[in-house]
Amino acid sequence: MPIYNKIKANMAIPSEVQALIDRLNQELAQIEREASEASNIVRSLLLRFSDNVTLIGLFATLSNALLFVENSRRRIQTTVESISPENVRSQVIQEAGEDLAELLGRVLETKMLVNTVITRLDNLR
Repeated sequence: MPIYNKIKANMAIPSEVQALIDRLNQELAQIEREASEASNIVRSLLLRFSDNVTLIGLFATLSNALLFVENSRRRIQTTVESISPENVRSQVIQEAGEDLAELLGRVLETKMLVNTVITRLDNLR
């Protein structure tokens, strides 16, 4: 669940940064949902094939993706708190936007990785 779906109206966060935050939250929610579902599938397969190195690797990848989601949400929260005060300098907001844009790139990479794991799982069935 996204930490910051909408920022309080009295906080001076530019609309571009807010849009980036919203996109990040949306992508993170999708990763979390898909990685959790895939993780449950792998977990059930591991009960039958506990020594399968491929399944163990897939489970580790999905667990890392879920940890990445948690860490990213904390990073977003910290960034939002740093730019929320009324008298924050424009340079701080710009740097925050750049950090969030970089995070979006990493989020999209993680999303592709989770999709690759899901495809491999589908091929195993």
